Amino acid sequence: MNSRSHPEPDLKTLSTRDPSFPLEWRRLCARGSAEDEGPIREAVARTVAEVAARGDEALLELTARFDGWRPASAAALVAGPREFRAAFASLPAAGRKALRLAARRIRDFHAREIDAEVPLRRDRAGALLGQVTRPLGRVGLYVPGGTARYPSTVLMTAVPARVAGVREIVACSPAMKPAEAGGRAGVVDAWTLAACHVAGVSRLFKVGGAQAVAAMAHGTATVPAVDKICGPGNAYVAAAKRLVFGLVDIDMIAGPTEVAVVAAPGADPAECAADLLAQAEHDVRAVPVLFTPSARLAARVAAEVERQLESLPRRAIAARSAEERGALVVTRGLAEAVRLADEWAPEHLALLVPDPQRWVKRISRAGAVFAGTHTPEAVGDYVAGPSHVLPTAGTARYASPLSVATFRRRMSVLDLSPRALAAVAPAVEALAAAEGFEAHARAVRLRLGKGKRP
Repeated sequence: MNSRSHPEPDLKTLSTRDPSFPLEWRRLCARGSAEDEGPIREAVARTVAEVAARGDEALLELTARFDGWRPASAAALVAGPREFRAAFASLPAAGRKALRLAARRIRDFHAREIDAEVPLRRDRAGALLGQVTRPLGRVGLYVPGGTARYPSTVLMTAVPARVAGVREIVACSPAMKPAEAGGRAGVVDAWTLAACHVAGVSRLFKVGGAQAVAAMAHGTATVPAVDKICGPGNAYVAAAKRLVFGLVDIDMIAGPTEVAVVAAPGADPAECAADLLAQAEHDVRAVPVLFTPSARLAARVAAEVERQLESLPRRAIAARSAEERGALVVTRGLAEAVRLADEWAPEHLALLVPDPQRWVKRISRAGAVFAGTHTPEAVGDYVAGPSHVLPTAGTARYASPLSVATFRRRMSVLDLSPRALAAVAPAVEALAAAEGFEAHARAVRLRLGKGKRP
């Protein structure tokens, strides 16, 4: 710390040579969101129950209570293609061009995805078996709003859904506070609306928080029920998604954003610091971590973080994230740095190392890998192509990024010939008898002409 008006973050430095490292490492790996526990879950359960029971009436009351404006009717909550087009036209030419470029690159990347279908094929017994994929009918996207704008979230969720063939895409996003919208009520940021235009969103509902998730899950007279809810949000949104899962599907429970930067001794400390701060500025709960075998580089990165913070508009947020959640991990070598980063299973993994593709082969648990000095994570947030909706809080151990597969489901197809049924019937009858399900066995015997019809 120093005596300047803005205290600098005191980034923790950990060393794998230190006897206390295993304990510190467990603490670092235990990051994640515990903020949707207790009181938040109880509040969310009440909100979801209100919307399920009273529909639009509850939405209007909750919007007035939480979002700071009172809609005259449920119709005032809805924005559609006309508003989307007008918002798009209102943007500067560079903004329109950027949205179109991002949407095109996202669409082109996800169009390369191959459905995991099992072609229909007859087996030796004569059974025709396979799996086909079908798009979901309607999906709902949650787009954070209010005091922030995230047009990239619209693109990174809606465009893959369109590629998947989803028939209807709706979105929910809270309106801006009237004080931030020139005194006007019910205003959604123009960039968000313009992104809806580019991405093919059908309607956007000016509703935020747990009530938005509840409305998309249960449906109201105004907001249609969806098959799946995708998109990030705060602790209330996360708790609501957890609560409605089962009634609808969800993409994931998104925790705070995070980045692991693996840096070789010769890496540029300014680039390392910039990549750490690019995540830290999102949220005070973001987790930025550097892994390097060089104690000297770690110290230079810490100094560079302080220097870059001085001119960062979201300085207070980034500084708190770095101090409370960040760490500099000094390892015994580059191989150990890569191994620990992989064990940490980060949402974003930046490899600032020579020959990065060599090290990519050693990574199996990360949401996205940014290989080499010319691939800053920020490019992935906006225009690279793959969706930036990624698993957080260590869930990259088993979860995958949002993709076309997120919006499609597999369906098995079975078509047995008489010969095929006869071939497998004895096994079916034996297993049905073992489980005590006589009706199962009868259903097979009936087709084979065995015994009397029930």
